[in-house]
Amino acid sequence: MSINKRSLSFLPFLFLTILGCSTDEENGTNTSDFSGSVFVENQSPSNNTLRVKSTTMSRGGWLLLYRDNGNSAPNLEEMISVPLFLQKGYSHDLSVQLLTGTELSDEETLWAIIHSDTGKLKVFEYNGSNGLDTPMLTAGKKMVMIAFEIELPEEPGSPGEVGDLVWHDEFNQGQLDLTKWNYESGTGINGDWGTGQLDRATSRSENVSFENGIAGADGGCLVITTRKENYIDRNYTSGRINTSGKSSWGPGYRIVARVMPKGVRYQGQGFAFWMMPAEKPAGESHLMWPQGGEIDIMEYVGSIPYNNLGTVHYAWFWENNEYKDWNHGHLGAYYNYQDQQVPNPAEPGYGNFPPPSNAPYAGSASFHTYGIDWYHDRMEFFVDDNVYHIHYFKDGGAFTEDGEDDMSVRTIDGKRVGVSEYSNHFEEWHPFEHKMFMILSAGVGGSDYTYGGPIVPEAQFPAAVFIDWVRVYKLE
Repeated sequence: MSINKRSLSFLPFLFLTILGCSTDEENGTNTSDFSGSVFVENQSPSNNTLRVKSTTMSRGGWLLLYRDNGNSAPNLEEMISVPLFLQKGYSHDLSVQLLTGTELSDEETLWAIIHSDTGKLKVFEYNGSNGLDTPMLTAGKKMVMIAFEIELPEEPGSPGEVGDLVWHDEFNQGQLDLTKWNYESGTGINGDWGTGQLDRATSRSENVSFENGIAGADGGCLVITTRKENYIDRNYTSGRINTSGKSSWGPGYRIVARVMPKGVRYQGQGFAFWMMPAEKPAGESHLMWPQGGEIDIMEYVGSIPYNNLGTVHYAWFWENNEYKDWNHGHLGAYYNYQDQQVPNPAEPGYGNFPPPSNAPYAGSASFHTYGIDWYHDRMEFFVDDNVYHIHYFKDGGAFTEDGEDDMSVRTIDGKRVGVSEYSNHFEEWHPFEHKMFMILSAGVGGSDYTYGGPIVPEAQFPAAVFIDWVRVYKLE
């Protein structure tokens, strides 16, 4: 979403690119071999500071931020921060104090400049052919060691602008629309859906049904129910439906559902609104997981009743399109219903179940909307229009380009947001640049740290989940 003017308190991160360096004639030191990096991790609106990180600086110096002069050079008349000393040799997490009233426009260019000491700060001029190496006459000091160009990306901290509704199911017909959905039955991968589950999915009305008159619903609801019962070879049953072979979507769409997981209240009970690949690479007869990617828009489990998890799963290596149990990357963030942001601590852990029946901030207590805005370079997860996880597909999308997956919690628009990268690890397939189909599924049990953990003896069944509607919009 484009914002014409914003305070720096909304700034999620900065990209820094080395422009040039100079020679310190007074000390006889050539700084052309200057190494290190500086980047901003997050912003504190309360005291107008930027949280910065310097990495392996080859020399210490004073960091200041400047405006750009419009010609790809720093404007020395528009310094916007108080000097901050960066020590050499190792990484530091420090805070840069911004000058009062600092405001920045979207996609504005700034400069981060490292000085050899504070002294008189405006002691150089920009020379396009020689870099930042022309001193002014101030006590014989040549102060600049290196400069970083900073490009401010468009603020992605709130849901995108949506266009036309292109697909939807309001679940008002009283039966499953088989032109849109498939029943999925059985026990799935390895006989446990690949997550250690204990349930068998069925197409029976006991597990997939419809109901009117649900408090808070816009109309009729799809009801997916898990039950404790002996059925064929299992002691639990469940329901799951998908749009495979019928509808799929990729970048350029908002995908959202309104859900109340009312019966999901104990460890081992869970519900997911998620997506899997609908395409495969040319010349391949299949696409292995996790090489093809997975998007968990809503993963709500009874063992963590006050938080929802939004996650991407992907592979680090192509491995000839073959499964390797070690080849699995995943990046996700929790959403806390009470605070409407990432909780603190960011990993809430199992516990506090079952929530009281009148607990207003448990996810099982009421309907919420769960969705993603799927762009060509990133994916934004939101609950009730509160963005809480932003995943960038490419290395360098949100952090320094270093060949490493990264994840941190940043303050955006005054809210804690998980920012992560990257999932395009190999050229054979970029998982989140292709279409996927959606799945609605409930389950029972799981391995440790998977789908809510093992079922506990006191868990109550049947456990019903109400889905008010599912909608897909074109993003403008």
